[in-house]
Amino acid sequence: MNVTSVPCTIYRSAKKADSYLYVERENEFARVPQALLDMLGPLTLVMSLELHSRRKLAQVDVTQVMAQLQQQGYFLQMPPGSWQQMPQQ
Repeated sequence: MNVTSVPCTIYRSAKKADSYLYVERENEFARVPQALLDMLGPLTLVMSLELHSRRKLAQVDVTQVMAQLQQQGYFLQMPPGSWQQMPQQ
Protein backbone atom coordinates (compact mmCIF):
# COMPACT_ATOMS: atom_id res chain seq x y z
CA MET A 1 0.00 0.00 0.00
CA ASN A 2 1.41 3.39 -0.96
CA VAL A 3 -0.68 5.43 1.47
CA THR A 4 1.50 6.85 4.25
CA SER A 5 -1.33 7.75 6.64
CA VAL A 6 -5.11 7.56 6.83
CA PRO A 7 -7.42 9.61 9.06
CA CYS A 8 -9.59 7.41 11.27
CA THR A 9 -12.48 7.90 13.68
CA ILE A 10 -13.52 4.99 15.90
CA TYR A 11 -17.01 4.38 17.27
CA ARG A 12 -18.18 1.81 19.84
CA SER A 13 -21.44 -0.07 19.29
CA ALA A 14 -24.13 0.21 21.95
CA LYS A 15 -25.80 -3.06 20.89
CA LYS A 16 -22.83 -5.34 20.12
CA ALA A 17 -20.37 -5.70 23.00
CA ASP A 18 -16.72 -5.04 22.12
CA SER A 19 -17.60 -4.09 18.53
CA TYR A 20 -16.04 -1.00 16.97
CA LEU A 21 -16.65 0.75 13.67
CA TYR A 22 -13.73 2.60 12.08
CA VAL A 23 -14.47 5.29 9.47
CA GLU A 24 -12.26 7.91 7.85
CA ARG A 25 -13.97 10.97 9.31
CA GLU A 26 -16.31 11.77 12.17
CA ASN A 27 -19.98 11.18 11.28
CA GLU A 28 -19.05 9.89 7.81
CA PHE A 29 -21.23 6.79 7.36
CA ALA A 30 -22.24 7.10 3.68
CA ARG A 31 -20.16 4.05 2.66
CA VAL A 32 -21.25 1.90 5.63
CA PRO A 33 -24.11 -0.50 4.74
CA GLN A 34 -27.36 0.46 6.46
CA ALA A 35 -27.85 -3.14 7.65
CA LEU A 36 -24.51 -2.93 9.50
CA LEU A 37 -25.44 0.39 11.11
CA ASP A 38 -28.77 -1.11 12.19
CA MET A 39 -27.00 -4.15 13.67
CA LEU A 40 -24.55 -1.97 15.63
CA GLY A 41 -27.25 0.36 16.98
CA PRO A 42 -26.33 3.73 18.45
CA LEU A 43 -22.63 4.53 18.09
CA THR A 44 -20.49 6.33 20.66
CA LEU A 45 -17.44 8.25 19.51
CA VAL A 46 -14.29 6.74 21.04
CA MET A 47 -11.47 8.69 19.36
CA SER A 48 -10.05 10.14 16.19
CA LEU A 49 -6.46 9.48 15.14
CA GLU A 50 -4.12 9.26 12.17
CA LEU A 51 -3.23 5.70 11.17
CA HIS A 52 0.17 4.84 9.69
CA SER A 53 2.05 1.58 9.24
CA ARG A 54 4.10 1.96 12.44
CA ARG A 55 1.11 2.68 14.70
CA LYS A 56 0.04 -0.23 16.88
CA LEU A 57 -3.62 -1.00 17.52
CA ALA A 58 -4.66 -3.20 20.42
CA GLN A 59 -6.73 -5.85 18.62
CA VAL A 60 -6.23 -5.47 14.86
CA ASP A 61 -3.50 -5.06 12.25
CA VAL A 62 -3.22 -1.37 11.36
CA THR A 63 -2.37 -2.09 7.71
CA GLN A 64 -5.57 -4.14 7.35
CA VAL A 65 -7.61 -1.30 8.86
CA MET A 66 -5.96 1.25 6.56
CA ALA A 67 -6.58 -0.90 3.47
CA GLN A 68 -10.25 -1.45 4.29
CA LEU A 69 -10.82 2.23 5.05
CA GLN A 70 -9.39 3.10 1.64
CA GLN A 71 -11.20 0.32 -0.25
CA GLN A 72 -14.63 0.19 1.38
CA GLY A 73 -14.78 3.25 3.62
CA TYR A 74 -15.07 1.43 6.94
CA PHE A 75 -13.59 -1.34 9.07
CA LEU A 76 -15.55 -3.42 11.59
CA GLN A 77 -13.73 -4.76 14.65
CA MET A 78 -15.58 -7.48 16.53
CA PRO A 79 -14.57 -9.54 19.57
CA PRO A 80 -12.22 -12.48 18.90
CA GLY A 81 -14.15 -15.57 17.77
CA SER A 82 -17.22 -13.67 16.61
CA TRP A 83 -16.16 -13.81 12.92
CA GLN A 84 -17.06 -17.51 12.84
CA GLN A 85 -20.56 -16.54 13.96
CA MET A 86 -21.08 -13.95 11.23
CA PRO A 87 -23.35 -15.05 8.35
CA GLN A 88 -21.57 -15.45 5.01
CA GLN A 89 -22.62 -13.12 2.20
